[in-house]
Amino acid sequence: MYRNEFDNILRQRPDVSAVMLYGESHFLIDYYIKKLQSAMSEGTNVLNLYHDEYNFNSAKAHLSQGSLFSDKNLLLIKSEKKVPKKELDTLLELVQKNPDNSFIYAYYGPDMKGSSKAFNKKSGGLEVRMFHPHGPEAKTMLLQEAQALNVQLDPYSANHLLESQNGDLELAFNELNKLQILQRAITTKDIDALVYGVGEVKLDTFIDHLLEKKDFKKELLQILERGEDEIRVITTLSGQITQLYLFYTQIKLNGISDSRAILGFKLPPKIEKERAQQSIRLKQHQYDAILDLLLEYELKMKSKGGMDKNALLISALIRLQSLL
Repeated sequence: MYRNEFDNILRQRPDVSAVMLYGESHFLIDYYIKKLQSAMSEGTNVLNLYHDEYNFNSAKAHLSQGSLFSDKNLLLIKSEKKVPKKELDTLLELVQKNPDNSFIYAYYGPDMKGSSKAFNKKSGGLEVRMFHPHGPEAKTMLLQEAQALNVQLDPYSANHLLESQNGDLELAFNELNKLQILQRAITTKDIDALVYGVGEVKLDTFIDHLLEKKDFKKELLQILERGEDEIRVITTLSGQITQLYLFYTQIKLNGISDSRAILGFKLPPKIEKERAQQSIRLKQHQYDAILDLLLEYELKMKSKGGMDKNALLISALIRLQSLL
C-alpha cells in the first residue's frame, strides 16, 4: 500500500502489530519506525536486529516469550538483505498468536519483490512502500512536523524552507531544530539567515530539464562539482530514456500505461501519469537515435583514457537536445 493509506490506518489504530516498511525513501522508513514506536508504551521490550545482526532463532525466541515484565514485545529488523519469506511467515504467525507482540520489518534493499507478499490480510501484516515525497506532500509533512515541534511555520515559509533544501524533506526536518530556538513565527528572512541552502540539483531533475530542451549547463556544473561522474550521468540518462521507451511501447501496443507491468511495481498515479506523458513526446526514430548516441558516448568515455570526459559529456547532451 501507499503511505497515505497507511496514515489512514494509523489514525484509526496507531498500535499496528506487524508492518513491513520498504521503498526508495529510507528517510520515511526511519520516520515511520519512530512514529510506530512512539505509539507503544514505555515498558515495551524491544529487540533490535540491525543489518548483519539478524538471526532467525533470536527473532523467533523474542516473539515466543511472554511479556512478564513489560506490556509488549517488539521485534525490529532493519536490513538491506531480504529475510526469507518462510522465516517471515513464522514470525508473523507468532505475532498473531500473542496480542502482546509487535513486529516491524524495515527493508532498505533494492530488490523489493517477494518479502512483502508475506505481509497480507491472512498474516495480519501490512506492507507499505515509501516513495520520496515531493511538492504538496512534502510540504504537508513538513508542516505536521513543525506543529509537533511547536515551530510556528506557515505554508509559504514551509515551501521556502523546502526550496532552500532542494526539496529534500530530511534536510528540511533537520533545519526545523534550528528554527525552534526562535520561539516565534518563522519568516522567510529567518530561513535565509539561519538555514544553509544546499543549492544542489538532483540528477533526475536535471534529466527532466534536459529533455524539456532547457539550458542545462549551470545544473550540470553543480552536479559535477558535487562529485558526480560523467559516465554515471550518461548511464543514468540512458536508463531514464530506456524507461520512457518502455512506457511509449506499452502505450502504443495497449493504449494505456501500467508501471507495474513495466517496472515490476506500481508508481504513484501522479508520477505514472508524468512518465506516460513524457514518453509520448518522442517518436520511435528519436528513441533509436538518442539511445545510439548515448551508447556511442559511453563507449568513448570508457575506452579513450586521454579524452576530456567533461567535453564529451557536454557534446553528447548538446547533440541529444538537437534530436528532441
